[in-house]
Amino acid sequence: TDNASIREVNRDFRGIDRETDVLSFPMAEYPYPAAFDALLEQEDVFNPDSGEYVMGDIMISFDKVREQASLYGHSEKRELCFLVAHSMLHLLGYDHMEDEERVVMEEKQEAILAELGITRESD
Repeated sequence: TDNASIREVNRDFRGIDRETDVLSFPMAEYPYPAAFDALLEQEDVFNPDSGEYVMGDIMISFDKVREQASLYGHSEKRELCFLVAHSMLHLLGYDHMEDEERVVMEEKQEAILAELGITRESD
């Protein structure tokens, strides 16, 4: 999506009237990150036809992908992959509001990107 669209959604859902790079809308509530056993008590997070777990939705501003890639000096591919990894972790219940949570989430983001071979040096 673009900056205008993500700004509208950010305002409507979070009450923050400005652009952002990514929004995550998890389907499940976790007592702690990646507590998959808690999903068994939440029937509405499974597709009724396939039985598959529906993690939620992600909205990414491609305007921000381009802006931030330039700002941080890496490729658009690296920026997009970073935002997808970041938002997927949110869909799994990870957060970065507290310093301890932020450190864990940052380590996981970097591990995901490294596993995929997507690093700033690989650009």
